[in-house]
Amino acid sequence: MFAAIREQVDTIFREDPAAKGVWEILLCYPGFHAVLIHRFAHKLYKKGFTTTARAISQFSRWMTGIEIHPGAQIGRRFFIDHGMGVVIGETAIIGDDCLLYQGVTLGGTGKERGKRHPTLGNRVVVGTGAKILGNIFISDDVRVGAGSVVLKPVPPHSTVVGIPGRVVRSRMEHEEPLEHANLPDPEGQAIEQLTQRVGELEALVRHLCDRTEARHLGN
Repeated sequence: MFAAIREQVDTIFREDPAAKGVWEILLCYPGFHAVLIHRFAHKLYKKGFTTTARAISQFSRWMTGIEIHPGAQIGRRFFIDHGMGVVIGETAIIGDDCLLYQGVTLGGTGKERGKRHPTLGNRVVVGTGAKILGNIFISDDVRVGAGSVVLKPVPPHSTVVGIPGRVVRSRMEHEEPLEHANLPDPEGQAIEQLTQRVGELEALVRHLCDRTEARHLGN
């Protein structure tokens, strides 16, 4: 138990430059509280005390604003930054060293049974407000941009943005965890290309009109 607390504290120091001290983390970090309470509830859930585990998870939700179903499997050094509005479903699986920002949902897509929530590999970062839905696999070292909706599996070392989420970058070199200012904008790029094409067509139409007018004047 104390080893788990120490590891969680070390993780927060590593991921959050705003953390100034151990007591601040112990008292003021809802993500820290939610993860520790979940680990206790998850053990009860696996032993068959499902109602007790759900009650504990609901208490955690009320206290932290973070909803983690006790059935979810979470790896080591997991960090929820701020955390308000985070929802993690029953059959979700999260690997080691993952980072979720506030408003993230790891949810299902309907009333299907069995494995119905996402699986995140190791070192996955999910930006603010992003939704990952369904029984899909998000591979190692993936970055999901803020506000994205991911409905399909994502290959390793990729950055995903948009609604629906699309892979816009494959990263082979080291980068910062999630540089929102440098993420590609596929919608903006498509609009820019469309605007450029419309301009080219307008120029072509004007050229044809000028040639037609010149031919008529010549006659």
